[in-house]
Amino acid sequence: MYLLQGCKAPDHNRFWNFIKNRLQGEVAEHLFYQLVYYLESKGEIDFTNLFVDGTKIEANANRYSFVWKKSTNKHEARLDEKLSATLNRLAFEYAFEINDDTSAEEYLRILKNKASGLTFVYGRGRRKTALQKDIEILEGYMTRKTRYESYNKTFKGRNSFSKTDNDATFMRMKDDHMRNGQLKPGYNLQLGVEGEYIVGLDINGERSDQLCLLPLLERMEAGLGKRHKNLVCDAGYESEENYKELKRNNQTAYIKPQNYEKSKTRKYKTNAYLRENMIYDSDNDTYTCPEGNFFSYSHTTKRKSASGFESEITVYECYGCNECSQKKYCTRAKDNRKLYVSKDFIDLRNEARDLITSPEGQELRLNRSIQAEGAFGVLKQDYGFRRFLRRGSSNVFTEAILFAFAYNINKLHNKKKRGLFGVSLHLLSSA
Repeated sequence: MYLLQGCKAPDHNRFWNFIKNRLQGEVAEHLFYQLVYYLESKGEIDFTNLFVDGTKIEANANRYSFVWKKSTNKHEARLDEKLSATLNRLAFEYAFEINDDTSAEEYLRILKNKASGLTFVYGRGRRKTALQKDIEILEGYMTRKTRYESYNKTFKGRNSFSKTDNDATFMRMKDDHMRNGQLKPGYNLQLGVEGEYIVGLDINGERSDQLCLLPLLERMEAGLGKRHKNLVCDAGYESEENYKELKRNNQTAYIKPQNYEKSKTRKYKTNAYLRENMIYDSDNDTYTCPEGNFFSYSHTTKRKSASGFESEITVYECYGCNECSQKKYCTRAKDNRKLYVSKDFIDLRNEARDLITSPEGQELRLNRSIQAEGAFGVLKQDYGFRRFLRRGSSNVFTEAILFAFAYNINKLHNKKKRGLFGVSLHLLSSA
């Protein structure tokens, strides 16, 4: 109202067109990073501790416009069989002079040349000729084939997408108040928070947070030209690939192991048949089960993740399982039990466990819960940001950037009002 000085306020279309025409591409992101640099100049952030978390935001798409990759592949395989059988039949009935490399388009062209003087009929009471029926059948098959090929190009490594918004992936959202947990089209919004400010964000079509960490860090480094010293994440981001990439970048990974909470239970600690609780002899490279049988080295194999990362897996086999009286408590395998061990991953997980249980790690874990999850709480609860208004990954990213702008400006105002300038961490209070 102060800026307008009594002039008429612009309508929502003016704002919408400004966002669409002026803030697309790298413009909004570049402006956002200017705000981050401003916060650095004020001493609010210093690129030391980055708290990362993600949440799924529903897309502006029809909830029943899903296309599944498995279903598409199944229907396409059936269509290929029908198309092949139809082409063989047409070649026999019409005596085509063709070879094995003749395409369906060539078949259709030959059929249409044969029907050049034929009048096609439609509607009730009109009988179609066999040639017209064959042409329509072949056209229908080719149309479906084109549609399936278009679907496969749209998947881009995902298992589903929405017809309304092709960049949206169907994800399992959190249950509503009626405990209705259903698949909805959405995006995985990743936030990097420092000093209670959002310093980086990314929009991803992956359902798992595990595959979203490295793209977020790459995007932030490309925009800011800097890396954070410490990365603090929850158990959803743990993987050998993430551990090794952070170590390669000289970044300390405070990542909570996926089995951390389970490992503190009595049932886990007293289960002697778990590999983690077996005795390992590093000199002979063997594991010893509670019954005294040895798991000796069998062979080494490779395991590829969804992102294409290959990890080396060492396989150990116990050759005394068939004569063991406790086999039913140890394994469900018909023959000998095998252990599949990634030695690099075990070492990296143990390092992360030591880090998060240290006094500094406990303080950083507390701040991750307050700052990263707190940012999502403000966006979703206070700002009502539970569904995107725009469609397409670029438009969705611009919309998320604007919310991050608003969040940071409000946070800057609140910290100034409360006299908390320069305070980036909440201290761990003792009971």
